Amino acid sequence: MAVEIVKERYRSQVREVVLGATKEEGGTRGKTIKVGGQTALPFLHFEGENPNRPVVAMEVWDIVPEEWPDNLKSYFEDVYEDPAAWAKKCVDEYGADLIALRFKGAHPDRKDASAEDCVAVLKKVLEAVEVPLIILGCGVSEKDNEIIGPIGEAGAGENLLLGTAEQDNYKSVASACMAHKHCIIAQSPVDINICKQLNILIAEMSTPLLDKIIIDPVISAVGYGIEYSYSIMERARFGALQGDRMLAMPAIANVSQEVWNKKETYVPKDEEPEWGEQADRSLAWESATAMAMLHSGTDILVMSHPRAVEIIKTHIDELMQNS
Repeated sequence: MAVEIVKERYRSQVREVVLGATKEEGGTRGKTIKVGGQTALPFLHFEGENPNRPVVAMEVWDIVPEEWPDNLKSYFEDVYEDPAAWAKKCVDEYGADLIALRFKGAHPDRKDASAEDCVAVLKKVLEAVEVPLIILGCGVSEKDNEIIGPIGEAGAGENLLLGTAEQDNYKSVASACMAHKHCIIAQSPVDINICKQLNILIAEMSTPLLDKIIIDPVISAVGYGIEYSYSIMERARFGALQGDRMLAMPAIANVSQEVWNKKETYVPKDEEPEWGEQADRSLAWESATAMAMLHSGTDILVMSHPRAVEIIKTHIDELMQNS
């Protein structure tokens, strides 16, 4: 006897957001990337549409990542003093779909780079690669407010993805996106209510920005609460499919940031023999974290390890075969 597969049907879908702009659209990118648009849960092609494949952004810093372990730095040691060359290597050799340019050097406790310094780096990276760019600040709100406006202005026309807007500090990023027609990362601290409220606040500043929001629910690495991160992303996706317009946004996960500061990725084997080889362990940590967030419904994964990127992109290919 035939078995009937029970199918869930949803009444709404995730918004589609386009990143980047080609020459015909006023930018200089060689291609644009569209994310979102799902009408079913991740990769359940028999229940609905998953029209746009998830994408992988590789992280590039404006300074040398001294705290990275040697097994990760070794992939970039010939280029990491030049963000433009680093970005180009990520695209040409490692297959990055986007570049996530993180301005670590602007941190007051590091180089305290000026807005002019950051703009100069941005221009070099834009010239070096043709993929869309994600812009991430240094993590200090006051300094990020200083640099985000000039960066947004310098990238006018490129349809950058600017971050990050938070509930208590979102107006400067939203203003830069409004003025120069960029997309915006709305970051909430693993809280579905704050996630929704922040989207409402951004939409109150500019209704058109509602269609340019990428949510960042702030993930955790494997072993550090990833189950809760997964559940928040899942709740947001259910909300979107059930018709909540203020949760119907694609999502980004900063996998690299959450993984490579954990002791499991950098403590050597001689300190923790039972943990195994540090190089193999750290690769597994980033791959597993990214894999979990991919299955939660994340549309953009920000990663660092080239082999982890390869693993995840192969997995995406397999998951999208039935689309």
